[in-house]
Amino acid sequence: MTSTVADAPAIPPDSTPAPTTSSTPGEPTSSGRLRRSQLLGYAAGDAANNLAFSMTSMFLLLYYTDVVGISPAAAGTLFLVVRAWDAFADIYAGRVVDKTMTRWGKFRPFFLFGSLPLLLLSVATFTVPGGLGGTGKLIYAYITYALLGLAYSLVNIPYGSLASAMTQVPTERAKLASFRMIGTAATIIMLSFVVAPQIRDAENLQQSLTMTTLLFVVIGFGLYMLLFRTSRESVVRDVARVSLRQSMGTLRSNRPLLMLCLSALSFLTGMFALQTVQAYYARDVLGDANLFIVLTVVSTLAMFVVAPAIPRIVGAIGKKTAYIAAGVTSVVAAIGIALTPPSLVWLAVVLFGLYGIGIAAVNTLMWALEADTVEYGEWRSGVRTEGTTYAMFSFTRKLGQALGGAAAAFGLGMVGYLADAEQQTQGTLDGIRAIAGFVPAVFIGIGVVIMLVYPLTEKTFATMVSEVTARRAARTADATPTAEEA
Repeated sequence: MTSTVADAPAIPPDSTPAPTTSSTPGEPTSSGRLRRSQLLGYAAGDAANNLAFSMTSMFLLLYYTDVVGISPAAAGTLFLVVRAWDAFADIYAGRVVDKTMTRWGKFRPFFLFGSLPLLLLSVATFTVPGGLGGTGKLIYAYITYALLGLAYSLVNIPYGSLASAMTQVPTERAKLASFRMIGTAATIIMLSFVVAPQIRDAENLQQSLTMTTLLFVVIGFGLYMLLFRTSRESVVRDVARVSLRQSMGTLRSNRPLLMLCLSALSFLTGMFALQTVQAYYARDVLGDANLFIVLTVVSTLAMFVVAPAIPRIVGAIGKKTAYIAAGVTSVVAAIGIALTPPSLVWLAVVLFGLYGIGIAAVNTLMWALEADTVEYGEWRSGVRTEGTTYAMFSFTRKLGQALGGAAAAFGLGMVGYLADAEQQTQGTLDGIRAIAGFVPAVFIGIGVVIMLVYPLTEKTFATMVSEVTARRAARTADATPTAEEA
């Protein structure tokens, strides 16, 4: 019989929690209720993030194979090597965040100073010089993609960490996660209409991508400045700068975070495998590159429908149960995609819509669950390490992107995909269908199984937050001089 969180103790019986720390001594914790402008600003932040993140996950493999001329196998290896580098980049960025405290706060300065380098590196990544030889192009791709990953870490880790510093109220965190997904969805739909049509005109694709990513620099910087102006860090801390030893100790003892990362890694590997091969699926299997836009819009519109409903769903059944149910929905839809004959285009569109509903729900819930693990880490160790905690989760997401992209790239090589072929063989087309459906189904299914034993529920989370709040109040009372002492 599968154990549930309700059956397991939320607090390890053999542990003694350390005194909790929070950022500004003597200041009361905010009520945690967020203004609409804060929610919209947070959505703008992830819309800007995805001008780099979704641009690469959706189009970089196609750009490398069909424009630059890098083989699928070499591109797959590139994705894996750069993600290994990202492990160090994320740890470095998390440590920088945890050690930072400025007049703008702990997280907000990174949006002010890190956003422009990130957006410019996205331009460089999609502008491989045509005059380079094959080896030169590959080296250039490694360097620019690795630097893009580092720049993304230095902006996205503070962005993701900000949610746990804005509020401790679960429903408000669910709202932040929902608005974040709305920002993501808006960018993905925009990319599908702006970038996807350019794929049909491969002769001018390089010039078009360079000009498009330059336009994204202007748009993205404006969105990041909106985030900077509207965000506020309200959850207080006594320890402004956290040591490496404190950060590592908190991570090692944070079982919910480790389990969430494992589940998310498997889930995201499957998700990005389909996202990476989706353009090939539309153009080669369904026979119409224009259908890429249709599939993307149908699956992404689900985010606009699902994300606003997440706070109510969480209130009714809890984050863990909602995550599992949404994951199962995605598995069923992915299997359907693999089995759907190319002639039944309408069915493929319907299944992509169903798949999008499950994907949107799980992705939204991931952000809320990650923020909850920060509270667990603080409860368990007494130290609040948003930066390092989110760095670990961010690396999980980027590793999932790399593994999914690599699985798609290696899969294309295995099934005999040829970039310069006017018509792929039937075996290749069947292989692309399998990559688009069965690969996501397997990995998402593994993620669901891991989540069955995730140890936090809304009840145990509320208990932890109450204990942390009580410790803060007791510590503040101890620090306040009595009348006799005064």
